[in-house]
Amino acid sequence: MFDFGFWELAIVMVIALLVVGPERLPALAGQIGKWVGKAKRMIASVRSDIESEIKAAELKEILEKQQGEIGELKEMLKGTQNEIEKELDLENENENEDEGKGDRELIRAVENHIESTKQKELLLSSEESAKIGPNMDKAEQKHDDN
Repeated sequence: MFDFGFWELAIVMVIALLVVGPERLPALAGQIGKWVGKAKRMIASVRSDIESEIKAAELKEILEKQQGEIGELKEMLKGTQNEIEKELDLENENENEDEGKGDRELIRAVENHIESTKQKELLLSSEESAKIGPNMDKAEQKHDDN
């Protein structure tokens, strides 16, 4: 703190001895020691306060910088999320359209099957009636003969 050498300190002590006297010199030295101790503690306290404020300012700068980066990341994530949601919506629409096409195709296939079944039934019934028809005629003739 103060740059006092041995000789400067010795000269100050001799002057203090002459001015104060030998009886009050020890009490004065004790008070000076207390004041020097208080001054050292106060200087150390101020130094630590300044250092902590500097560290706090540095931490605030780092925190603000990181919060800015976090904000950018959040925006990027929101953009990515929106893109993914749009892609999913398009895929769902395509799937719905595909399902609708599949449903329509299934309905057409069922209708075609029903139609072909009806045609087969008509053919079978016409064949049966053709078979039954001559037999009926024969049965009627026999019946008429009797």
